[in-house]
Order: sequence, then C-alpha cells, then structure tokens
Amino acid sequence: MNRKTIIMEIREDLKKYIETEIIPRYDAFDRAHRRDHAFKVIARAVDMATRLGEDIETAYTAAAYHDTGLAEGRERHHEASGRIVRSDDNLRRWFSDEAVETIACAVEDHRASAPHPPRTIYGCIVAEADRAIDPETIVRRTVQYGLANHPELGREDQWERTIAHLHDKYGEGGYLHLWLEESPNAEPLKRLRRLMHDTERLRTIFEEAYNAETTACKP
Repeated sequence: MNRKTIIMEIREDLKKYIETEIIPRYDAFDRAHRRDHAFKVIARAVDMATRLGEDIETAYTAAAYHDTGLAEGRERHHEASGRIVRSDDNLRRWFSDEAVETIACAVEDHRASAPHPPRTIYGCIVAEADRAIDPETIVRRTVQYGLANHPELGREDQWERTIAHLHDKYGEGGYLHLWLEESPNAEPLKRLRRLMHDTERLRTIFEEAYNAETTACKP
C-alpha cells in the first residue's frame, strides 16, 4: 500500500497533523530511523490493519509515533514514545481517551526485545510493521546504527558487531518474536537466517552497505 492510498483512508486533518508535527521529528534520529523508516512502518501497519479488519487510523497513528521516543535515547525509547502519545492533547481531537491509551500501549509494546506479547492487536501490528525483515535492509540498518552510535569502530569491528547483532536478534533463540499467527515476516525471517549462515554473501552485503553509508556520511 503506497502513501497515496493511505492518504485517502485517513482523515485529512489527522494526516496533516501527523505529517507536519510528528514525522519531522524523525529527521533528528540516526539514519536507520529517519522519516523514510516512519513512512514504511506506517504503510505496513495500515496494510495489516486493513487485512485484519482493525481500525486504520489507530494503526496509522501508533505507527507514526512508535519511535518518537528516540529523542530521549534508544534504551527506553518505547516507554518515552508512550509518554509522548499520552501527553499529546492534540490527539483528543480525533481519538477518545481510551483510544489514546490503546495507541500509547501499542508504541510501548512494539520493541523487538519486549519479553511479553503486546497487550493489544495494535501493538502486534506496529511490532510486525517495524520488523521489515528484508535481509539487505536489515544489514544496512544495522550498519547505519553502528556507524551512528559506535563511530569509534573500524570496518572489521563494525562487521563483528553486525554479525553479533544479527544472531542476537534474528537467530534461532534470538530475542525477536513474531506476534501475529500468520505473520508476513515468517518467511523473510527464514531467508534472513539462511543468509546468516552464508558468511560470504553476508560479507558482500555488509561491504556494500558499509561503503555506501561511509561515503554518504562524508562532507
């Protein structure tokens, strides 16, 4: 589902508020969490909500806010995102207090390392929408995060960090969980795990991402 389709299904004043007041916040985050990431998560969340018969505007809004808490640091960003939702009185123009709380819970529950299932279907939707398990995208975003948060590491150390992160999060027994019974991420996760065992191919993808990102970061 593209942005044009989403625009047709979301109330215009809500969409305008999200795109002018919320999405620009992502411009201050690391390259793996800029507004292009926000729009992709929004698109996937709306698509899943549509297929599941859930409220599209609730999914849209939760997806839009899901990483806003990065302004307070990554470690507890999901909790900060929830506080941002609850404190945004503008949302009461479109949602009841109960709906705002549902949105806040969804953004709090989206984090991949959460030890418990999301409390609502919207938490499941945002969590799944945030996964984006495309092998090359996963490697690129891992490199982007490493360069932004560990700039002191050289190429080989970034490579080792990438491998460790992939296995810690996406490997068998890793902390990522798929919460929907027929998750659209199930098959992509299997493909990513196969790639993780193909060191030569994985290194090629890493090199392409590393070279592209370090070139892009140069003045």
